[in-house]
Parts: sequence; C-alpha cells; structure tokens
Amino acid sequence: MLELFYVLAIIVAIGAFALAFFLAKSVKKMESSNKKITSVGKMIKEGANAFLKCEFKALSKFVLVFMVVLFVFLPKPLWKYDSFVDIWPNLLMSIAYLLGTCCSGLAGKIGISIATTANVKTAEAAKKGIKPAFLAGFRGGAVMGMAVVGSSLLGVTLLFWLVYELTGSATILLGFSFGASSMALFAKAGGGIFTKTADISADLVGKVELGIPEDDPRNPAVIADNVGDNVGDVAGMGADLFDSNVASIVAALVLAISLNPGYIPVVFCYSALGLLASIIGILMARMGKSGNPTRALNNSTYVTTGIFLVTTLIATIFLDVSGKWYIWGASVLGLSVGVIIGIATDFFTDDRRKPVHNVAKASESGPAFTILSGTAYGFISALPAMLGIAVAALGSYLLCYQIDGTTTSGMFGISMAAVGMLSIVGMIISNDAYGPIVDNARGLAEMGGLGDDVIEITDSLDSAGNTVKAVTKGFAIAAAGLTVIALLGTFMSEVNSAAIEMGKLDAIITGFDIMDPVVFFGILIGGVLPAVFSALLILGVNRNAQRMVDEIHRQFKEIPGLKEGKEGVNPEYEKCIDIATKGALKELLPAGITAIGLTLVVGFVGGVKAIGGFLLGNIVVGLFLALFMSNAGGLWDNTKKYIEAGHHGGKGSDTHKATVVGDTVGDPFKDTAGPSINTQITVVSLVSSLTAVIFLSFHLFG
Repeated sequence: MLELFYVLAIIVAIGAFALAFFLAKSVKKMESSNKKITSVGKMIKEGANAFLKCEFKALSKFVLVFMVVLFVFLPKPLWKYDSFVDIWPNLLMSIAYLLGTCCSGLAGKIGISIATTANVKTAEAAKKGIKPAFLAGFRGGAVMGMAVVGSSLLGVTLLFWLVYELTGSATILLGFSFGASSMALFAKAGGGIFTKTADISADLVGKVELGIPEDDPRNPAVIADNVGDNVGDVAGMGADLFDSNVASIVAALVLAISLNPGYIPVVFCYSALGLLASIIGILMARMGKSGNPTRALNNSTYVTTGIFLVTTLIATIFLDVSGKWYIWGASVLGLSVGVIIGIATDFFTDDRRKPVHNVAKASESGPAFTILSGTAYGFISALPAMLGIAVAALGSYLLCYQIDGTTTSGMFGISMAAVGMLSIVGMIISNDAYGPIVDNARGLAEMGGLGDDVIEITDSLDSAGNTVKAVTKGFAIAAAGLTVIALLGTFMSEVNSAAIEMGKLDAIITGFDIMDPVVFFGILIGGVLPAVFSALLILGVNRNAQRMVDEIHRQFKEIPGLKEGKEGVNPEYEKCIDIATKGALKELLPAGITAIGLTLVVGFVGGVKAIGGFLLGNIVVGLFLALFMSNAGGLWDNTKKYIEAGHHGGKGSDTHKATVVGDTVGDPFKDTAGPSINTQITVVSLVSSLTAVIFLSFHLFG
C-alpha cells in the first residue's frame, strides 16, 4: 500500500520536470532579435552564473565540514557503535545532508538558467503587447516552480523509501532537510546581500545624485542590479521555499511515524496532489481580456488552490486511516490561512491600496515621514499574518488532537497544516520568479531603446511582479512559521525517542514550562537571535553598498564621457558585479555562524529544556520581524513606483526623492533580512533536532 504512494509522488515529480522542460523549450524558441538586449542579457546571465559558481565553491567547504561532523556524531557518536560495520546510519546521515544541498542548488541553477533567458524574451515579446510578454515571464518563472517542488518531492520520497525500509525511522531525513536549509541560508542571505548592494548603490548614485533613469546603461551598477534580481529572488527564494517544503514534509513524516505509521501515505498523497494542482494551474494560466497581470497571477493561485481542495477531498474518501477528516481539515485550514495571509499582504503593499497612497501623501513632507508612516504600516501588517498563523496552528492542533488525545497527534495536525499551506508552493514559486524576470525585462527594454510603449508594458508587468513578490514573501514566511512549529514537535519526538533509548525516562518532554528558569533562559536568547541575525545582514549590505558607491563614483570621475553618455563609452560593469559577489559571500558568514553557534551554546548550557524555550522565542520574534520587514519593504518599493507613475509630483520631484530613500531603507528589509529570517529559524530548528541526543547527554543546567 505504502509503495503505491511512493510511486504516485515520484510520477508527479517527474511530471513536474517534464513540464519544466516543455516550458523552458517554449521560452527559448521565442524571438530575440535586438542585439543590444541580447548583449546585455548575456552579461546578466554570465554575472549570475559567476555568483553561483563562487557561492557553490564557498558552500562546498561548509558542506564538507558539516558532513564530517554529522558522520562522527549523528545519529549517535561513532564510538558508541560495537563495530565499524554498524556505522552505516552515520554514513547515510552525511550522504542525506549532501543530497539536500545538491538538490536545492540544482533547482536554483535551473531557475537562474531559464530566468536569464526569459528576461530577454519578455522584453522582446513586449513589442507585440502585454499578453505575449506576460506569458514569456510567467512561463520562465514556472520552470523554477516546477524544478524546485519536483526536486524536493522526488528527493524526500526516494530517500524516505530507502531509509524507512532499512531503519523504520525518518531521523536521517533531517539531514536531507538540514542540507536544504544550509543551501537556503547561503542562497537567500548571500543573494539578498548581493542584490541589495547593487540596487541601493544604483539608486543612490543614479536616481538621487545624478537624476538619471533607473536602468540607464551609463550606471556602472545597473548590470549588477539585474544580476541581483536573479540570484536573490530566483535562486534565493527558490532555495528558501525548497527548504520550507522539504522541512514541512519531513516534520510530518517524523511525527507520523511517532503517532501511527499508517499516516505516512497521507503525507505523500497530499504533497503529490499539491504539486499536481500546481502543474494544472500553470497549464491553465492565461491573461484575461482586462490585460491585468496581477489579476492573472492571483487567479492562477486561486485555481490551483481549488484543484488541491477537490483532489484531496476525493483522495481522503478512499484513504483507509482513522481520523482522516481531521487531517484533511488541518491541511485545508493551513492552505486557507496561507491564501488569506497573501490577500492581507496584498492590501498593505499593492500600489492600488490605501496604505501605499497614504505613505505617498506623507512623503510630500520629506523622507522622515516616508520612513515613519511605512514603519507604522509595516508593524500593523504583521497582525493579520501572525493571527492567521496562530489560528492555523491552534485549529489544526485541536482538530488532530481528536485522533488519540495526545500532544503528538496535535503536533502532527500542525505539520499537516504546513504541508497544506505549502501544497501550492509550485505556483507560489512560479509567481515569485516571474517578478525578477519582468523586472529585468523592464531594464532591458530601456537599455535596448525599445520605446516608451514597450517600457510602459514592462512597467505594468513589473508592478504586478512587485505586488506578487510581496505576497509570496508573506506566504513563505507564514509557511515557514507553521513548518518550524511542526519542527518543534519533531524536536520533542527526537528527544523522547533518545530518552527512552538511553533509559532517561525523567527527560521525556510533554511540553515546556515557561516559568522554569532554564526554559525562560532559552526564550530570552532565542528571542534576540532574529534581531541580531537581521542586524548582521543589514550591516553587511551597508558595508558592501558603500564599497560599490565608491566604485561608481570612481568610474564616473575617471572614465571620460561616461556621465555625458558619449557613444562607445561604457562603464566597467564587471567591477561592480565582482564587488557584490565577494562582499555577499564575505558578509553572510557572521550571521550564519552566529545562528548555529548560539544554538549550540544554549543547548550545552541548558540542555533540551533550554533549547525548547530557545526555539519558542526564535519562532515568535523571528516571524514577527520577518513579516514586518518584508511588508514594510514592499510598501516602500511600491510607494516609489506609485510616485514614478506620475502621482504627487512624479519622477524627479522632492516627493520622489523621499520615496527613493524609503525604498533604499526597505530594500535590505524585504530582500535580505526579512526573508532570510525564516531560513534561519528552520536551520536552528533542524540543528536542534539533529543534536537533541547530544544536548540530552551533555549540559550544565536543566
């Protein structure tokens, strides 16, 4: 029976790869005759690939170190085995970790490859109208969506099939998930530092100092800015959601084994049907007569959601497990909350809504009021999402608690809510990757001199992309929230299994008492970690952007005719790309090391109880900060675009300059620190689960 669901998941994953191949081929066949656009597009592709190469090289050292650590210590230290022949679980753990990083990296590489082709095709297609341009951008994004979810489902299924048959446990899958999280931490934080270094530098020198257009080819940072869109919002966000998707499935599987192995098929069934729904939704995606790209993207999400609800309803009728309707209800609740959070995020970031209009009006009084009003709306915007996550967690817990009245069944409900919320992640990633593709297309249209009509079309596509990117970031953070709550249950399950095996029955955890000073110690440290992590990333962007601004000033000063735009005079684009690449990889390390190092310190000081509090504080504060920064940044970005569309004085006005300052502050919020926090929370949660046995054995207090 279980093998049938393995096969179903594998077939759907292969179907996703087939669709990705078909879409990539159709995009590559589209017209691209403008030599200037082709030349610039080639530079963007080369810059993105150069960054990925450096990133993978840096990550390989990190991976090798952790492979050795995992092999020596997990699932249990090598010296605990009776003979060398018995060490294969440790070997499997390290291999699973390697596979997790490779699958995530491969998905990102595929996405970058097609995104840096689709941007050229979208710019060219815009000459024929908004519909063909939208189709080129969306299909390019859909390749990333299918590659990410297909590889995550295929990787988890094949590995679980092998490991569960051998060991009867899913613990080794935590290694696979940790590998995915490691990749996501590098890709999202590193890509975020890269893209915001270039974006801030290009805006401050180009728009504010010189008053030249956003994608003016005279600006030495303009190609690095376009490269950054791809490495941050394609590879970075793809790795982030790959990580969340894997973590949610793994958490559900670990808890299913602990509760009742009969629930394993439900996890694979719902995950496979979610990907199938995304495949159908992508095939049905079209722009209607209204020519509204935002509506087309949102309708695709709603169609995918409806297909998932119907197919899982039918599947649940035929599933032969107790409490199946409670599980279905938890999954539907998770998905519904995800959609509602997306709608709430849209309200606070869409340039057609009141918050953007109010911030634009406030900006007439200067940049201080831009920052103050945007910050206030950012804080308010976190409430609907936090409330939604709370309702989804509580509701799914109470639903599945009815199965057998245990904490494990309740936590399994939360994990299935996370699986439900991430069921349509294929469509979510497709919408998100569409954003940087059309953003690049807008720049290419300007640099290629395609005319105002084409630029207006790409502006419309870009505005939709910005709104949808804000929605997908909110969705990703909410999904990560439910996932890490489920991982808290996984941590408890791992601790209890180890405690029983070690004969430490008094160490079994049923919950965490916040009045226990050891637990409270963990809560305080965990609560401050997201703020410190964010600060390190923002400081990294700050330092790197200052280096790039100096380079831009040097080029404008030393290259004769560059500022005047003389024919044949080009900036040294590659120098800005090099600064962004080296700086990004250098600046992300302190943040990652701090997150993992602090987890280990808390564990060795206070043991598993302190880690429970640490995870709790990290989750609550981390989710709030991630939502606030993501939404405030999206709000400031679209306020700037609203002014540029001709409102409140339009381009070049003092109001415009104020919103550029707001957008500059919001850039590292929404594209570096904010979306990286959910990756940090997941990494910390997985490190805690993996090292639960060690913390149970070695600690000072607790």
